[in-house]
Amino acid sequence: MERRSIAGIALREDRLLVAKRVAGGPIGLRWEFPGGKVERGESDEEALRREFMEEFGIEVAPMRFLGESEFESPSGRRVLAAWTVHIPPEARFDLREHSKLEWLPLAEVEKMDLADSDKDLLPLLGRELA
Repeated sequence: MERRSIAGIALREDRLLVAKRVAGGPIGLRWEFPGGKVERGESDEEALRREFMEEFGIEVAPMRFLGESEFESPSGRRVLAAWTVHIPPEARFDLREHSKLEWLPLAEVEKMDLADSDKDLLPLLGRELA
């Protein structure tokens, strides 16, 4: 069975949503595109909705599959699927697993200390935003 994770790519104008993890765990204190592991029997879209609710207390609408990459995690090889998500403008984020949240242009995101798995999505996002 494929071990799958998802990343929600949210855009507001030309800015991407990135969040900084709290300390601890393999990506503690690093920036990421929000998301997480897809659980057994769960679709990517269901995982996105669940992860955004668990991490921020907000509802998102998965929109479009962008592509995927592979990465090594402490639990082994995983596939990371990137999806665009719509976040309502009135959404109020409750930072439950993150210390910061930013909306930044791709050029700034590329300079950040991103989780290794998310760095592999940057070329895909560059093509998408061009």
